Amino acid sequence: MNTFLRRAVLVITAALGLYVGLWAAAAPRSFYDSFPGLGHLWVAVDGPYNEHLVRDVGSLYVALAAASLVAAACRRAEPGRVVGVAWLVFSVPHLGYHLAHLDGFDVVDAVGQVVSLSLTIVLVVPLLVPPRPRSGRLANERKNP
Repeated sequence: MNTFLRRAVLVITAALGLYVGLWAAAAPRSFYDSFPGLGHLWVAVDGPYNEHLVRDVGSLYVALAAASLVAAACRRAEPGRVVGVAWLVFSVPHLGYHLAHLDGFDVVDAVGQVVSLSLTIVLVVPLLVPPRPRSGRLANERKNP
C-alpha cells in the first residue's frame, strides 16, 4: 500500500473512531438513545442503558482514533500495521457479536449495522500487508547514497 493510501485509511479510521467515540464518551445517554443518528437506533435495542459501558466503549474508540492519527503522521508503514492489528482485534469480535444479535432490527438497520461494522475490517486489512521491498536502481541508490 502506498503512503498516500495508508495515510488515507488511517485518517478514515480515525474519523470513524472519533465520531463514535467522542459521542459515546461525552454524551453516553444521547449515544445510547440516538446512535447512529438520523432516526435510527442501534444501541438502545440491545439492552438496558449502562453509562459506564457506553463511556468505556467511547474511550476505546477515541484511543483507536488517536493511534490511527499518530500512525498516519509517521513516515514508515510499521505503525500503521500495528494500528491495523488493533482495529482488527477489536472489530472482528465486535462484528461477530452484532451478527449474532440482529433480532429487533428492521432490514435497513440490520444491513446498515453489518456494513458499517465491516467497514473498519475492510479498511484495515490492507494495512497489515508488509510493504514491498524497493527494487532496482532506486533501492540501491537509497542504500548507497
